[in-house]
Amino acid sequence: MTSTLATFLSLAVDGIAYGMMLFLISVGLTITLGVMRVVNLTHSAFAMIGGYIALWFIQRAGVHFFLAVPLAVLATMAIGALLERTLYRWVYGTHGLGQLLMTIGLTFIITAIVKNLAGTQLQSLPLPSSLQGNFSLGSLTLSVYRAFLIGASAAVAFALWLGIERTAFGARLRAAVDNQRMARCVGINVPAVFSVTFAIGCGLAALGGALGSPMLPLEPYYGLKYLVIVLIVVAVGGLGSLRGSLYAALLLGLIDTLGRYYLPALGAFVIYLAVLAILLVRPRGLVAN
Repeated sequence: MTSTLATFLSLAVDGIAYGMMLFLISVGLTITLGVMRVVNLTHSAFAMIGGYIALWFIQRAGVHFFLAVPLAVLATMAIGALLERTLYRWVYGTHGLGQLLMTIGLTFIITAIVKNLAGTQLQSLPLPSSLQGNFSLGSLTLSVYRAFLIGASAAVAFALWLGIERTAFGARLRAAVDNQRMARCVGINVPAVFSVTFAIGCGLAALGGALGSPMLPLEPYYGLKYLVIVLIVVAVGGLGSLRGSLYAALLLGLIDTLGRYYLPALGAFVIYLAVLAILLVRPRGLVAN
């Protein structure tokens, strides 16, 4: 294998890993925005919360990485469920502008709280020895961490598809979204379904924030800094489409990674050009519902 091809394949793997991490962070917003019709601009802040909670478990409580991450996901889900029942329920019936103003305001509040509690320095979760280093695949050298990230994200994507398309809860969620009045008539507890769905979305964001911290370091402004890229993934994928979010995240991850390497003069601008081109051709996203 030539060095040029090996470099390209290595960059492609990095791009896929980055894209899968973007999918983890953004898929929760796909559910809340596209399925529940809630404009939740606090979504990236939940990814930050999950990352910081996992970091606290590792550094302060001495919990192992593979236990700290699920604990952080559960804790973030609990916080999300509490906020959904106390704050978000008041904006369900309002127009999009009201939801936008409330959620972006909540993001600023969370940012200020995290800044006072954790400081302003960049931080990331220390990886266990099992996820450090590289392994060889023929003449190609790959990162163990990135391979793990790809595998974990793929497993989550498959589990989400099964949960929404092949389970009773998924059927109740789709029914509640399509026609709340009829769903209540057949005995579906719509508020409970929405609460659980919102909590799952927050947990998925927390999982992405924790696992992706070596690539997107934790900081108080995380929720604002990465909000745009999360919204881009949801918009390019198509509102409410899990498959579309996966395709968009992978595509944008590859474009961003390859663009930064082969077109360094343009840097991060490449991804915005790609988004513009995609939305001009498919304004409803890659997979329109």
